[in-house]
Amino acid sequence: MNFEPHDYQAYAIDYIEAHPVAAVLLDMGLGKTVISLTAIADLLFDSFDAHRVLVVAPLRVARDTWPAEIEKWAHLQDLTYTVAVGSTRERKAALMVSADITIINRENLSWLIESSGFPFDYDTVVIDELSSFKNHQSKRFKALLRVRPKLKRIIGLTGTPSSNGLMDLWAEFRLLDMGHRLGRFITQYRNTFFLPDKRNGQIIYSYKPMLGAEEAIYSRISDITFSMKSTDHLKMPELVSTRYEVYLSDAEADRYEELKQALILQFPDGEVTAANAAALTGKLAQLSNGAIYADTGDTIEFHDRKLDALEDIIESANGKPILVAYWFRHDLQRIKKRFDVRELKSSKDIADWNNGKIPVAVIHPASAGHGLNLQAGGSTLIWFGLTWSLELYQQTNARLWRQGQSSGTVVIQHIITKGTIDERILKALEAKDRTQAALIDAVKVALEVCRLWMTLIPGWPTPSWCWQQRITMRSLTGFDKIRHGMKRTNSTRPISNTKPSSRALSDSSVPDGLNYFPVWTVRRS
Repeated sequence: MNFEPHDYQAYAIDYIEAHPVAAVLLDMGLGKTVISLTAIADLLFDSFDAHRVLVVAPLRVARDTWPAEIEKWAHLQDLTYTVAVGSTRERKAALMVSADITIINRENLSWLIESSGFPFDYDTVVIDELSSFKNHQSKRFKALLRVRPKLKRIIGLTGTPSSNGLMDLWAEFRLLDMGHRLGRFITQYRNTFFLPDKRNGQIIYSYKPMLGAEEAIYSRISDITFSMKSTDHLKMPELVSTRYEVYLSDAEADRYEELKQALILQFPDGEVTAANAAALTGKLAQLSNGAIYADTGDTIEFHDRKLDALEDIIESANGKPILVAYWFRHDLQRIKKRFDVRELKSSKDIADWNNGKIPVAVIHPASAGHGLNLQAGGSTLIWFGLTWSLELYQQTNARLWRQGQSSGTVVIQHIITKGTIDERILKALEAKDRTQAALIDAVKVALEVCRLWMTLIPGWPTPSWCWQQRITMRSLTGFDKIRHGMKRTNSTRPISNTKPSSRALSDSSVPDGLNYFPVWTVRRS
């Protein structure tokens, strides 16, 4: 298949090629994989700025998505690749293959670096889902940090950079720029931008951003970061998010409140104990879904309200394919016991779903939340049990609500038990989304303005040239009036802290429709 990039995709490819360190915040469905592969092919075969490339991705994405994209596009046929997943023997066999690109799942990254026995001779690394490296204490983070100085280029891809707030960003950018922008140590980052929030004496449980910290962080990372939202550049299907509310009986509500207050609940089949507040939230979420694990590990069924709701939804779909997201293992067991469903685990499961062979499929967000293309199989997603993770929530939704969805409408339906922790989880997801949206908006590329500059001003440099010259774009405090002829200016007015703006681009008083234009201030290093 021939690749004809959208304007935003060509823009992103140029950006990656021009930036040895790039944080690419592309919304789900914008084609992160083909954008990255196209840039890699150019770096390998045109500019010779890359020689050996390592792609680190979630397991199913590494095994299925990246190879499928290389095979799919005609312009990538010269790329050779090897996929190092599976058993130790299979991974070592893959590493012995001479290839341009080595693809490995993130769980085996520390093995590759520390104990595989193969030299780490890659000069370019692509991290698919940069957000999976937000924990600076994880083995994968420490392993990659150890070899980071060997890399000439590093590309971080994600659509959810700060799913749990600004604190997530430190580890991600520590890997990218080795601490140049946000500091080399997490303590330094906290002290600079955060204040203690919830605490017990000297024990601090959480931090909150200082006044103005959000803008300061965005400003520091903006020169190596850009973002694009799918709704800005694609004609996305309509997204309909709804709630299907179910209600506990009075007796069930009393038992729920009993566990909430006393942290212990007696059942005929066993006892349930919540050791602390964190454990309590998990236990309450289980009760909301209809079952709970006893202290012995046995499953105790509590109610069937959500199963009844799911039955109604499946019946009303009248054969239309439905994807069901579950959270607890007993959710899956109870769903399988009552309905004829198939869990999406293998490549064949995914292929059968996309071919319309599975009426009701079930997935777990942690295993199917990143990179899988499921939009061909259906357009309805049911959340049987919610997750606190905004990243997993958004990524799972994006399996259906993405480019290539043939249906005009994608329905995301949440089965919510009224008066329970379900409502708090959904509210928390909405609050986290506002923080992440602020980051994405702060570094979003003004593609339309750049396109106008390139097409309407003779001789204006392209964004690719500007990036290669390390030009810094800033919006000035005023705007230079540009009449016929579109002459550029060497204005030296003070620089503001805002991004280039396209305001006042249309003015009926100016015949050519362009009255004011933002100006680039050029600084070469």
